[in-house]
This record gives sequence, C-alpha cells and structure tokens, in this order.
Amino acid sequence: MEGHLEETLAVSKLGATRAREWMHRVISLLDAAVGQLHDQEHAAQGTLLEAASLLRQEVHPPAAAEVPDARGRLLAWQARKVRDYIDSHITEPVLVADLCALVQRSEAHFSRSFRRTFGQSPHSFVVRRRVELAARYMLQTDASLSDIALRSGFTDQAHLCKHFRQAAGQTPAAWRRVHRLHDEENGTPPVERFATP
Repeated sequence: MEGHLEETLAVSKLGATRAREWMHRVISLLDAAVGQLHDQEHAAQGTLLEAASLLRQEVHPPAAAEVPDARGRLLAWQARKVRDYIDSHITEPVLVADLCALVQRSEAHFSRSFRRTFGQSPHSFVVRRRVELAARYMLQTDASLSDIALRSGFTDQAHLCKHFRQAAGQTPAAWRRVHRLHDEENGTPPVERFATP
C-alpha cells in the first residue's frame, strides 16, 4: 500500500513538472512572437502579451495569492477608502504618506498590507488606475493624447505612452485605433481588458 502511494505521488509530481515545463515553453514562444512583432504596430501584439502574462501568473502567482486569509491585508473599509482617495486625486501626486494617514498605519506596514490587498505596490496601482482612465478617455472622447495624459495624471504624453505600452503592449494611438474599431464592430467596451479582479 505504501509503495503504491509513493508511486502515485511520484507520477503526480512528474505531471506537475511536465505541466510547468510546458507552460514555460508556451511563454517562451509567446515572448518570441512578441519580439518578432516589436518593430511593427500589430493588434496581435497586445493579445500575445496578455496571454504570456496570464501564463506567468499561473506559473508564479502574485504575492497576494500567498495569503489565503485576510491577515496582513487592509480591511474592506480601508481598501475602499484608499481606492476612493486615489481615484479622486488621480490627476495630482498621490503620496504613500497621505494614504497611510487615511488608515493610520506606518508606511512599512501600509505598503505590505496594500500589496497583499491589491497584489501590487501603491505606485504601480496608481499608474494602473491612470492607464485605465486614459483608456476610457481614448474611447469616449476625441481629445488629443497630450490632453488625455494630463487629464489622467501623467506629466506628459511621453509618460503616458511609456506606461500605456507596458500595460497594453501597444502605443496609445495604436490601441485607440484598434479598440475603437473593435468597439464599433462588437459593441463591447475594450477598457475591460485593463480591469483586474
């Protein structure tokens, strides 16, 4: 009986190892495809980056998944208060010290709790919210990218382009063209692809 159990565990570990190796191989192929499209403006580039990102999260889950219970996280009211503050001050500099004051925690404790709650640092979260806001503006208005950058809290258009390309895998102008066309054809809001649970 004990030998059978050990054999079953060994087969299970082998299957997990093969699955992990398979996922790493798929990630490598996706990264290679993105690299081949690097010099071109192509709609598939963003999709490939998103697929690779999903596989990476499966292989290496974010730090927030390591804390299955609520210990070390912000309480629901604290998370809501912090998120609301960030959203209402998105066009201004958002300082960690100001966020700490909202929930009365030290910077170190707040930063750890924030990362466990939202899965990223306060700075990364603010940048992501700004990118999401810029994406909404790009779809809902005909404003110039420099105007959208300022209205979204970025210092200038180059700052927006840098962070937008990191998030979407495309320049804002290319993303806007593709998703406006996509929105017209399907009637679905493409801004959802930036949303996280």
